[in-house]
Amino acid sequence: MPKKIIFMGTPLFAVPILKSLYQNGYPISVVYTQPPQKSHRGQKINKSSIQGISETLNIDFRSPQSLKNNIEEYEFLKKMGADLAIVVAYGQIIPKEFLSLTKKGFINIHASILPKWRGAAPIQRSIMNLDEETGVSIMRINEELDSGPISNIYKIKLDKKLNAMEVSEKLSLLAADKILDNIDDIMDGKSNFTNQDHSKATYAKKIFKNEGQIDWNDDAIKIIGKINGLYPSPGAFFNFNGKRYKILKAEIANGIGRNGEVISDNLEIACNNEKSIKIIEIQREGKKVQKIGEFMLGSQIKKGSLISNV
Repeated sequence: MPKKIIFMGTPLFAVPILKSLYQNGYPISVVYTQPPQKSHRGQKINKSSIQGISETLNIDFRSPQSLKNNIEEYEFLKKMGADLAIVVAYGQIIPKEFLSLTKKGFINIHASILPKWRGAAPIQRSIMNLDEETGVSIMRINEELDSGPISNIYKIKLDKKLNAMEVSEKLSLLAADKILDNIDDIMDGKSNFTNQDHSKATYAKKIFKNEGQIDWNDDAIKIIGKINGLYPSPGAFFNFNGKRYKILKAEIANGIGRNGEVISDNLEIACNNEKSIKIIEIQREGKKVQKIGEFMLGSQIKKGSLISNV
C-alpha cells in the first residue's frame, strides 16, 4: 500500500521543501495552508505561497481558518489514515487531538538550532542577535511550542552580510535536501529522537513594526543586524523631518561623528564606538526603493544633518 503524507505550510520558506518532496516521488495526499489574506485596502486577495505551488503541482489543498475545535478537519484526517505529517511554518498551532491522526506523528522543520529561538521569527531574531550560526531542526511536534524531541539539526555559518530573505532561502534549500533522508528513516523506524534541554530555550517572538526604529547610539554592527534581520518586512527605519525612511541595504564604515550625524554626501551616518554605516539602498515612505546616489539628488538629508532617535 502506498504511503500517505500530509504537508502543512504557508510562506515562501516552505515552497522548496514541498517541491522537493513532490519531485522526489513522495506521495503528498493533501496540503494544508493558511487561507488567502486580503490586502490592506481590501482590493486584492493574496494566496499563500504554498497554495500557489499546490495549484501549480495539482495537489489537493485545504485552508481552514483554524484547526481548533474543527470537527470537519479532524474527521477528514482521521479517515485519511496518513502515515506522516510534515509541518513547515504553517502558522497555526496543531491541536493535541490531531497529533495522533498519523501513524508516524507530526514532524516539524524549524528554522533555528533548537532549543534556541523557538517561536515565530527565528531567522530574524538570530540575525538581529548577531549569532554566529543558525540552522534547521527536524523535530517531532508535541503540545508545547517547538519543544518536541529532535532527530537532526543541520547548521550553517551566519554570514553578517546576508539579510533575512537570503538566510531564509539558504535554510529552506538545506531543509528541502535533508528532509528526504529524514522521512525515509522515520518511515523505516530508524530515526532517533532526543529530548531538548528546555533550560536552554530562548524564544523568537513575533516581529512588530516599531522594533525597526534605529537607535543611532547603538554600535554599527547591531544596526546592520537590525537592517538585515528585518529585511524586507517590516524593515529598519529612521525618521527625519516628519518622514520615515526605510534602509534596505547598508554596510559598516569607519566614519566618526556625533551619533546620528550625517558625515558624508552619500548618507554615511555616525554610530557608537567610532563607526558608521554607509547606506546603499533606501526607501522614503510612499516612494520607490532607490540606490543612494539617486536618492541624494533630491533629498533634504544633507551632510551635517542630525538624525534623532524619535
